[in-house]
Amino acid sequence: MSRYDAKRLPRQTGAAGWNAILPQQAALPVLESDLTADVTIIGGGFAGLSAARRLHQLDPSLKVALLEAGPFAESSAGRNSGFMIDLPHDLASDNYAGDALEADQAAIAMNRKAIAFAKAVAEDCALAQEMFDPAGKINAAATRSGDKHNRDFAAHLERLGEPHTLYSKAEMQELTGSPHYTSGLYAPGTVMIQPAAYIRALSAHLAGRISVFENSPVTGFEKQGRGWVVKSLKGRVTTGSVILANNGHLESFGFCQRRLMHICLYASMTERLTPEQVQRLGGEARWSVTPADPMGTSVRRVSGSYGDRILIRTCSTFHPTIETSDMRLRNAGWVHDRKFKERFPHLEGVQMEHRWAGMLCLSRNGSAAFGELDQGVYSACCQNGLGIARGTLQGIGAAELAVQGGSEIASHFLSQPMPPKLPPEPFASLGANTYLAWKEWRSGKE
Repeated sequence: MSRYDAKRLPRQTGAAGWNAILPQQAALPVLESDLTADVTIIGGGFAGLSAARRLHQLDPSLKVALLEAGPFAESSAGRNSGFMIDLPHDLASDNYAGDALEADQAAIAMNRKAIAFAKAVAEDCALAQEMFDPAGKINAAATRSGDKHNRDFAAHLERLGEPHTLYSKAEMQELTGSPHYTSGLYAPGTVMIQPAAYIRALSAHLAGRISVFENSPVTGFEKQGRGWVVKSLKGRVTTGSVILANNGHLESFGFCQRRLMHICLYASMTERLTPEQVQRLGGEARWSVTPADPMGTSVRRVSGSYGDRILIRTCSTFHPTIETSDMRLRNAGWVHDRKFKERFPHLEGVQMEHRWAGMLCLSRNGSAAFGELDQGVYSACCQNGLGIARGTLQGIGAAELAVQGGSEIASHFLSQPMPPKLPPEPFASLGANTYLAWKEWRSGKE
């Protein structure tokens, strides 16, 4: 008999700032009894919620249950920086470009399917533009090497036939209010999301159509007859099939052992800027930059119902335990404060109100952990640092694989090779953390 027990449950470090700046939301139910379902989804982030929506689209009569370990939008999905990127975004490269034009074109086409799906979600959930903004993004450089990365990526986009605009130092300062940046590369296809608002809205929208539960961690599941029994702390779901949409915690259930890299990224968000600080800052009310060097610092300025704020996201650490510590978050916060001062010296006195950590799941070869793992058990995991676009795609693909037996999206991920194994511990941790520290040091002012 097949049985999979969770070796660990998700644990978060720091309250998710994106969630904290929103009004309090009505709680969704906790699974406190036994029920039956055709499909049970484990995980309520972008992959899990997209899978649930797609299942309902494919067959509204399906009984679908979705279990999220904690409150919706407090998980890794709500800790995302909010970039839903359409273009190549290879974090292992120097400038995000992939190795081959044909592969990049295929990835762009897939990412745009995810964006179209998310746009329909935003329309159905009546998300305001501040929550779902098709504004594009900028690769921002602060050094000569960063400028070169931008020029190289611009040449790559030219070969791909993708629209883009190079910005000068003066144009970057006019846009961001920051004197820090020396150049920028704007591409219009990225959608900027308030990730907690999106996750909240979609989970509430689905709650009227399927069985949605929060604060209901799955402790294990086992084969029973032709289906499965999924166990939580206070209830069980007898189900025909299971979709694992829990990203790195796929490994907690015994799958892809020593094949997944669990990387933590850290973020800080300012308090509301006062009108005087907003005037001193200048620039546009909303903008988003990723660093020209992938190991640099992402920055967003947001505005709207939650006030004018600035997000800083940088620092990364490798954790086989899929969790970090308060001490590491505190140390990252000191780096964030320094990065903020470098970019906004004219905003002296602005304090960070929220700091948090969020886990990413990557593989050494960039492949997803996708497909049927056991009879009726499907995986939509390992998004390789592109949680919104790839999580959405993998959720859709897993739903289509479970109901239809396949699809174009499912085939895209099924064609990828299996994630290769990592070196044994402690060599994996020592090697990964040394490499990450070196890459961040090399990125310098980026």
